[in-house]
Amino acid sequence: MAEKMRFNTALLHQNKKSDAKTGATMTPIYQSSAFEHDSAEKLEKIFHNTAPGFAYTRINNPTIADFEQRIAGLEEGIATVATASGMAAIFNAVMNVVRCGDEIVASASLYGGTIDLFADLESYGIVTHYVMDMSEASLDAVVTEKTKVLFAEMIGNPKLNVLDIKAAAAYAHARGIFFIVDNTVATPYLCRPLALGADAVVESSSKYINGSGNAISGLITDSGRFKWDTGRYPDMAPYVKMGPFAYTAKLRNALFRDTGACLAPFTAYLNSVGLETLGLRMERACYNAKTLAEWFVSSGLVDAVGYPGLSDAPDYALATKQFSGGYGAMVTIRVGSKERAFSVIDHLKYPLKVSNIGDSKTLVLHPESTIFCHGSEEENRKAGVYPDLIRISVGIEDVEDLIDDFKQALEISREE
Repeated sequence: MAEKMRFNTALLHQNKKSDAKTGATMTPIYQSSAFEHDSAEKLEKIFHNTAPGFAYTRINNPTIADFEQRIAGLEEGIATVATASGMAAIFNAVMNVVRCGDEIVASASLYGGTIDLFADLESYGIVTHYVMDMSEASLDAVVTEKTKVLFAEMIGNPKLNVLDIKAAAAYAHARGIFFIVDNTVATPYLCRPLALGADAVVESSSKYINGSGNAISGLITDSGRFKWDTGRYPDMAPYVKMGPFAYTAKLRNALFRDTGACLAPFTAYLNSVGLETLGLRMERACYNAKTLAEWFVSSGLVDAVGYPGLSDAPDYALATKQFSGGYGAMVTIRVGSKERAFSVIDHLKYPLKVSNIGDSKTLVLHPESTIFCHGSEEENRKAGVYPDLIRISVGIEDVEDLIDDFKQALEISREE
């Protein structure tokens, strides 16, 4: 039996070996489009999946494979596929199991880009129904025989609601529905969705896993536990012979291969470097976020504070039960008006004004005018987005400096 490692040890040592050829402690960047072999027969076997090896970077690459193996171990999955972006991960993960005429049921509190993607899929005959929560009653109202995917975020972005993942998984599996969880905001540091019942987990590794805002990337990790009914999922029929690897086998040999949504080797290398400090960064960022959220509550300078780690937060008990190591590194505040929200953002000195999360530096954004600008007012309210809402991705700065900075910005904006 493999030794069970604690989180930070696993980041450094699980599924990680020095380069066999050179002894390099970090896997080299194999920046090559294709890989030569000593015979046509060997290349044929690689293309037919009867022999291991690398042929073409759109399909696989040693640098990317090393990163994928480390993530699979961390997420407690059987295989990971790295993609060109978080959105590419969501698209490939969902489309791997749906076809024209199928339906998706999703939480209404998704990231705006995901809502936009699901709207785009309607042109291909794939309809998404949204629910305000994943309760049995809410799901029963929209789930039908056409429902092939249940999709939710572990922590909603930016609503910051927390998914009751065990209950949602039990509901999905009782009805033979594939369950996908986006774990971008929580990260494996707080929660490992596959261990709690998800069938696949997706992440934008551009965020906390990378940690430096220097690369775009995504991840799909397969639990290998879903029981495929080929009557309900006919496109899986050629792959069920692969046993627990059926989902990944179909993904690698069809949509992922054919859409070219592959990760670049250099990006895989950057993410591998970032991965090793994920635990340290998340520990500090979660502490800072909780401290900052508690200060907002006591300051009298904001109208509302969103953070799952506040004792009076709607999902505090659930978050405490499901998470380890903290409550996440994102906080939201409401300040009364869009104009004041813009003023607060403009007067901050340290946080960067960017549409990203998970950087080592604190980042701020006005979601309604940016990542939710395509949503209707009703859709945005369901997602927890309001004209006066500011999303804060808290970094690893000294929290006292962050508090001082928000204090001066909030005070100036109140006087204007």
